[in-house]
Amino acid sequence: MKIPKHIVLGALLLAGCVHETVPVQEIVPEEASPAAASPIVCTVPDFLEPGDTIALLTPSYTTPMENVDSAAAVLRSWGFEPVIGPNVGKSFRGDYAGTPAERVSDLRWALNDPSIKAILCIRGGYGTIRFVDMMTEADFSASPKWLVGYSDITTLHEMETRSGVMSIHGAMGNSLLKYNGEDPSSTTMRDLLLGTVPEYTVDAHPQNIPGTASGILVGGNLCTFTPLLGTWADATAEQDIILFIEEVGENMSHIDRLVNMLILNGILDRCRGVILGEFTECDANLEFDSVEQMLCSYLDDYGIPVCCGFPAGHDTVNLPLVMGAPVSLNVTDSLSTLRFHVGGFPVEVHASAADTLLMKAPGGMGLQETKAPDLVRVYNFLKYYSGAKAIVSSRKEGLVR
Repeated sequence: MKIPKHIVLGALLLAGCVHETVPVQEIVPEEASPAAASPIVCTVPDFLEPGDTIALLTPSYTTPMENVDSAAAVLRSWGFEPVIGPNVGKSFRGDYAGTPAERVSDLRWALNDPSIKAILCIRGGYGTIRFVDMMTEADFSASPKWLVGYSDITTLHEMETRSGVMSIHGAMGNSLLKYNGEDPSSTTMRDLLLGTVPEYTVDAHPQNIPGTASGILVGGNLCTFTPLLGTWADATAEQDIILFIEEVGENMSHIDRLVNMLILNGILDRCRGVILGEFTECDANLEFDSVEQMLCSYLDDYGIPVCCGFPAGHDTVNLPLVMGAPVSLNVTDSLSTLRFHVGGFPVEVHASAADTLLMKAPGGMGLQETKAPDLVRVYNFLKYYSGAKAIVSSRKEGLVR
């Protein structure tokens, strides 16, 4: 029989064992705040080898199958074996690439199939926020593999990071088509998959805030990761973060509102540095010369380095970033550098020169046939194992014409 607490306390008082009454309360341990957790350590998925299989998925909006087939052809020209998700090509209620259940099913299929070594999202759009309540950390951590994409795929990068797995913010399937996968954004992403890790140098920007920092790289598209605040997928809840932000098609006031949400939630207090990517077609409806100037008016109060103008996001150049990776950021008056500490073969890449290289890339969509698959596979195989020190394409080396 359980004796009530007030009876026990009364008996102790009568016996003289207790001299003054003290409220009896149950001690409930405080829940640890996500921000109080130790910095996460993410696994580096295995780098790919020629002949490895890459799954093509549409987690957000749908895209014509001709684009999917063309993206698959580019992957073959790189020496990989593409496979297409079972539900790719479907549509649901307009632009969605199938129901949420169908899109999650494709992602789980690719994550769980041991023969698939990487996942390339074909396009972004909207819809991955539905995955947060449908998937768990175990979905991503059970079999770590590279997942590549940007825009709405930011949700999946955040989920990967919180699950302890690195991923790549970079060119998607549709992005490969404009230059047949021979532009700097595509070739740098390809070489990163093969283990050639870029070490970026970026020209000075008038809004840069000098300094040096290290931390875990998180973030992506601002409109996509801000709604994740407070969920299990919120990678900004980590300590000692380097925050990357890019945006497209949002005016300054909307961007200002989202950044203030980050401030009010203490995100910038946990930042050790910030990388501002491209702000494409973002209307200047406030009295600032640029989005960067507006954001730095807040960031200047935190005493952290800020690199502005990094060529990643929705513009013509979208160089790959390893999300969840420990990075070193150094911003000076003359340039900025970004280093990923993920192993592989480091290669210096002048990020600001990517626009010049883009002008030399051949144009044209719809690559349907591989012209020299065996030779390209041999080339990529040798480059992977020799640790090439320059970003080059098959065309530059004269292997494919």
